[in-house]
Amino acid sequence: MSGIYLALRTLHIVSATILFGTGLGSAFYLWMAHRSSDPRSIATVSRHVVIADLLFTAPAAVVQPLSGVALAWLGGVDLLAPWLVAAYLLYALAGACWLPVIRLQIRIRDLAGAAVAASRPLPPAYRRCVAIWFALGWPAFGAFLVIFWLMVAKPDLW
Repeated sequence: MSGIYLALRTLHIVSATILFGTGLGSAFYLWMAHRSSDPRSIATVSRHVVIADLLFTAPAAVVQPLSGVALAWLGGVDLLAPWLVAAYLLYALAGACWLPVIRLQIRIRDLAGAAVAASRPLPPAYRRCVAIWFALGWPAFGAFLVIFWLMVAKPDLW
């Protein structure tokens, strides 16, 4: 294997780890803060989750498809191999869930921050945002688990 291929593979694995790990960790901490019902805790954690998405998740989300296509091309893999097509579709599904999640996390941050600033309880809009955020997380999480399996198994799907 060439040095370029090994460097790209390392980049791909590290960015996948960052993407999945930051997403799972952020979701865990935001969910635990939500369960506390403490607007101060929610405001702090959601502020950090938004920052983590900007610093870690977004760059890793860009690196993943770029490094993945480069690896397939360098490795002589058919870019339309069924397992890759399935991975592309699942990645698009995860992205379609993640983009609204970013907006929801910003809204959650803002609603919790406003509640703290006004010394008021969290408004009903906060609970709606969290419910949608929670619902969108599951298909994205499942999609990434299947993508990991596809990358390892490279099955003949059709």
